Amino acid sequence: MVHHNSYLALGDSYTIGESVALHESFPYQTVQLLRNAKQHFYAPEIIAKTGWTSTELAEHLLHTKLNDHYDYVSLLIGVNNQYRGLSVSDFTTDVDFLLQKAIHLAGNLPNKVIVLSIPDWGFTPFAKGKDQLLISKEIDAFNSVCSYAAIKAKTHFINITDETRAEKNNIQAIANDQLHYSGTTHLRWAEKVANTINKTLK
Repeated sequence: MVHHNSYLALGDSYTIGESVALHESFPYQTVQLLRNAKQHFYAPEIIAKTGWTSTELAEHLLHTKLNDHYDYVSLLIGVNNQYRGLSVSDFTTDVDFLLQKAIHLAGNLPNKVIVLSIPDWGFTPFAKGKDQLLISKEIDAFNSVCSYAAIKAKTHFINITDETRAEKNNIQAIANDQLHYSGTTHLRWAEKVANTINKTLK
């Protein structure tokens, strides 16, 4: 029998692909790309909700019955911590916990865990009139926690933030709600995730 890989995606609105069809979210597009590359994958399992902070995701994981093991786990969290003005030090504790949990679910193989950086919503039309520099500065602070935690835990870290800043005037990159990202942007994130997974499958 062919082994099918399982993929668990943890996060918030960016993981469920708020404002785009489910199949356009990056976890689904990642699996599509991997299947196109002749890899066997089940549909992704997604534990994410719009508005979730790192604490809410952690709480939810404690009360959710998951499989004992997944071949790959991704984590993209933190934008709502920044949006709500929550502390970076609490976030650091949460991320360490979430990464340990993710690694445990990935059969204790850090190489099978992928952390994505937080997109910068300060560059979306929704943020018009807000302090863009401050938003970016705060997102950088939360992202440095994510990248440091990923390095420390020996997991992968993918930067998608710079791209969301570079796309400032590209209306194609943004979903209809003017805040979240389009299927096209999700595809670019998916390509990065699929490439990372592909390397570990070889």
